[in-house]
Amino acid sequence: MLFHLFYGALADKVGFLRVFRYPSTRILASAITALLLSFLIGPWFIEKLKSKQIGEIIRTDGPQTHKKKAGTPTMGGSLVLFCLAISTLLWCDLRSQLVWLALSVTVAYGAIGFADDYMKLAKKNKDGISGKLRLFLEFAVAGGAMAYLVSSNTWGPDVRLHLQLPFTNFYEQPVVLPPWLYGVIGSFVIVGTANAVNLTDGLDGLAIGPSIMNAGVFLVLAYIAGLPTIVHINGVDETVSRYLHVAHLPGAEELAVFAAALFGAGIGFLWYNTYPAQVFMGDVGALSLGGSIGMLAVLTKNELVLLISGGLFVVEALSVMIQTSVFKWTKKPGPDGKMVGKRVFRMAPIHHHYEKVGWDEPKIIVRFWLVSALLALLALGTLKLR
Repeated sequence: MLFHLFYGALADKVGFLRVFRYPSTRILASAITALLLSFLIGPWFIEKLKSKQIGEIIRTDGPQTHKKKAGTPTMGGSLVLFCLAISTLLWCDLRSQLVWLALSVTVAYGAIGFADDYMKLAKKNKDGISGKLRLFLEFAVAGGAMAYLVSSNTWGPDVRLHLQLPFTNFYEQPVVLPPWLYGVIGSFVIVGTANAVNLTDGLDGLAIGPSIMNAGVFLVLAYIAGLPTIVHINGVDETVSRYLHVAHLPGAEELAVFAAALFGAGIGFLWYNTYPAQVFMGDVGALSLGGSIGMLAVLTKNELVLLISGGLFVVEALSVMIQTSVFKWTKKPGPDGKMVGKRVFRMAPIHHHYEKVGWDEPKIIVRFWLVSALLALLALGTLKLR
């Protein structure tokens, strides 16, 4: 809204406001706005959660060290979602279909997470809404977004159904998929990312740190994909994206403003979520963060690069899948009648395995952050290794 006010209504009267036509200016404004909003309303929001007695319910089968966290305010991801949405609406070009798709999926996933958190608090257990219903809702939202993408003019026909492979030239080694297959892949990317972030959210600040890093990665990738600036290379005029052999997506620079809002909101939340956490994000935060990162990957044609930048999320999800599969394959009745089976990890997701091994929580968090930072740099490195 401020973009349309400053650059539309007031730019002719106040010349310096024309600077807001540049995405780079609005990227900075978006990140700062989301960050300041987090700092301004964060303390009030946490006190409200405390007064409503919206506290975390700790798993009975979880690490014993987590029992002291019982009662810590949860559903703090609502703060991230609010700051992200407000900053996006203030600084993005609201004529952009890409922005509305990203924001709609983010808010919808936040609503699914909110319902799950509410059911957990109402029932006073960790079950929430059924897993099948939650997955159905997630796939319905993601499928609807993908159906619109492949059937509308949001992307041009030269890129619409193309899958961008890391380390290859998008224009010389095209991979064109049938609409249904591209839609299925995109849906799995969005749903998979949302649930992987949710699984990672088990220690103070563990999920929000890599989410911030991924927001930074896709900020850069979106800006490059949409940048209309022409560079003169060997006598040929090229856009920056074509020079780097990645898909040129007109309008994708507005997604960089959205990613900047996610970046700023994430840092603001980390202020309160860092060890020892004053507030937990809950499913409302984890699902909305994962949904937004998944949509950024899809909308910038970087679905496969997400496997690199979000590698930590991938490992967390795989650890649960491996643990569950091995247990199911080897389970049998024990002497007491209970089912027993082999386990690859002492506990899944994998961050709990390291807790069981004896690592202190802050050590696990910081080391996982460092791994995520390295993966983020490797993801950006794919721009040059083509």
